[in-house]
Amino acid sequence: MKTHPEHRGSVGQVVEKGFLATLLRDKSDVLGDFFHYEEETSVLSVEDPRLVFYLKNLTWKAFAREVGYKTDEFKGEYDLALSFAGEVRSIAERLHAILAERQITCFYDYEEQHRILAEHVEEYLAPIYRMEATYVLPLLSKDYPRKIWTKFESDNFKHRFGENAVIPIRFKDVAEGFFSDSSNYGGLWFDPDKDHEEQLQSLADIIAKRLANDRS
Repeated sequence: MKTHPEHRGSVGQVVEKGFLATLLRDKSDVLGDFFHYEEETSVLSVEDPRLVFYLKNLTWKAFAREVGYKTDEFKGEYDLALSFAGEVRSIAERLHAILAERQITCFYDYEEQHRILAEHVEEYLAPIYRMEATYVLPLLSKDYPRKIWTKFESDNFKHRFGENAVIPIRFKDVAEGFFSDSSNYGGLWFDPDKDHEEQLQSLADIIAKRLANDRS
């Protein structure tokens, strides 16, 4: 509640009315080995590091479906998240600027440096690619599979191909068959040997239409 005050109303109900304490007390035979709750301080802690890892890597949309919610629309902060190798940063930066002109919120690492300061970088980035961005846009250049950070990012979003949440932008100078997770899904093309500005404007137009279609 301190970190996310916008959720104080809903979370406060669970804590302050005793629902959390009652649940953990009634289910102590099942939950007691994993959770510890101090009612006086309202501190809930997890004792098992394996459970901590599981919770941090939980896909919340899938979780919502498993427990029976009819809707799994958890709106994140970003419409899109860019994933790219440093060699094509100028292309990614220009695409980000064009999308911003269209009022599309797009995660671009250089724009977020002030937020990432003092944070554990992997823990900060992973949820963005795993679930918080509505779509992930990987720029699949020839350098993409050789980079440590693109490997980390793709590990966190590759499950989302099955959720129709990844829009691959395939570079035409890359041999067929690479990054096979994307091969069966619709994407966009970019030719680095042709005019960049015209292509990026066109890509942004198509992406904007997809987002508008979703919202309607």
